Amino acid sequence: MQKLSVIALDGPSGVGKSTTAKAVAHELGWQYLDTGAMYRATALAVQRAGVSLEDRQAVEKVLAGLSIRQAGTREFLGGEDVSDAIRTPEVTRWVTPVSADARVREVLVEQQRQIAATGGWVVDGRDIGTVVFPDACCKIFLTAGVDVRARRRALELEAKGTPQPLADVAADIARRDLADSTRAVAPLRKAEDATELDSGGLTLDEVVAWIVAHHRRHGA
Repeated sequence: MQKLSVIALDGPSGVGKSTTAKAVAHELGWQYLDTGAMYRATALAVQRAGVSLEDRQAVEKVLAGLSIRQAGTREFLGGEDVSDAIRTPEVTRWVTPVSADARVREVLVEQQRQIAATGGWVVDGRDIGTVVFPDACCKIFLTAGVDVRARRRALELEAKGTPQPLADVAADIARRDLADSTRAVAPLRKAEDATELDSGGLTLDEVVAWIVAHHRRHGA
């Protein structure tokens, strides 16, 4: 299988995949695709439509009219900038069941493959190296303990003016870990040919430098 010029960065919730992937893309002069934001935008669309995931026809109607576009670091839903709206705790609670829906994943995975088909992309998510781009030239599984991820996430929420108790943040992360790793469709797991990197004791710059160096040694 010919390798595609895509760096697949997978890992659990709150590990800093998006921040890391953006920095790696900048360092390499590549483009960044935020698949997590795509699922969040879809969750927002489903939420706004007021439909249940059990209502197959209603969900398929939402998906048929789904228009998601990424411009730089901003995410647009039907022409509306929803970059902030998709990061609210309410959407976070919706995104796990929505992203586990086979119909949603089928639509978004196809979009992701079309976008990155030309190569030169850094893509992060939970099934990028296992499902979306199994032929990626470089696969990294980024991880960190729940306590580390909870502290990072709590600081992010505080900076955005939406603080939450650390215990609540940790519980939410643990809940998402369990849901993501046990879902029937494209569960979170490390690809057999991925390299694991524990970022718990590393700074962002150190993580980025490690991934860039690893790609230059082993990537296409």
